[in-house]
Amino acid sequence: MDELMAVAERYGRFARLEAPGRSALYAEWAVGVAADDAVQEVLARIPAARRQPPLVFALTRLLGAPEGSFGEWRDWVLTHADALVSAAAVRALQTNEPLRCAALLPALATVPGPIALIELGASAGLCLLPDRYSYRYTRADASPLRLDPAAGVSAVVLESSVSGNPPVRMPEILFRAGIDLLPLDPADVGDRAFLRALVWPGERDRERRVGAALDLARAEGVRVEQADAGDPAVIDRLIRAVPDGVTAVVSTLGLMPHLPRRSREGLIGSIASAGGTWISLDPAGAHERWTRELDPGEGRFVLHRDGAPLAYADPLGASVEWLAG
Repeated sequence: MDELMAVAERYGRFARLEAPGRSALYAEWAVGVAADDAVQEVLARIPAARRQPPLVFALTRLLGAPEGSFGEWRDWVLTHADALVSAAAVRALQTNEPLRCAALLPALATVPGPIALIELGASAGLCLLPDRYSYRYTRADASPLRLDPAAGVSAVVLESSVSGNPPVRMPEILFRAGIDLLPLDPADVGDRAFLRALVWPGERDRERRVGAALDLARAEGVRVEQADAGDPAVIDRLIRAVPDGVTAVVSTLGLMPHLPRRSREGLIGSIASAGGTWISLDPAGAHERWTRELDPGEGRFVLHRDGAPLAYADPLGASVEWLAG
């Protein structure tokens, strides 16, 4: 497919299927891109793997593009094309959403503790701190579930709707490690600004949540190592570093869709071979390791432990439908 046609198709699909109901501004920009040859020529200079609308739009905002009409944004893009293309060469789409810990928490409760939490695709490590956040689970048929760290209410309060009867308790995490191909540092000004730019316009609650989680990760000294999760030696090394008597839990929250299918199967095999417990939040079609048939419904992922479904959940953790007894 011609590169300009590929850009037009990708942004048109985003405008139709992804932006509506979430960001009117991104929908307007995407519609404009799909019909504008000049902007398509700029975006065609970006490798296809770095050309996702949420990434490109975030980079333009990070670099100073006005959050106004498509015409204003278009003028900025054509004037700053080289800067945009250069930024896309060093940044990748990274959804480091701490709210995913609202789904991770009950899954961790199914694992005998204490726990060593290892996250693959950890970005800035915001999902390595589930025991440092406060939780407010709302239930339609019962009183809310509230959970706070032992030290009191956290600066990061995660709100999620829940159904079913999930086990909710704070995990005892004695060891934590994260890896990413392009790790971000929660103490770095540029990395912090980039993660905040990835929040879509108008998502003020999410922007506050990410900002507070970055502050907490910086205070906790969270560090994410640059490494390739597809390398079996990396997985083996991380799990071997876990202290005796501690259960190694490897989490891949939303990571699988970003990997080639062959790499996914190799990674899953590496975790099992190294003796780790795998907890993940995946689309139903992400792999073939499920232990039962699935029906998550449109737009929902499956929270599971070693392929055994525990819940259907919003991809970012805003809702959890617990399945296990």
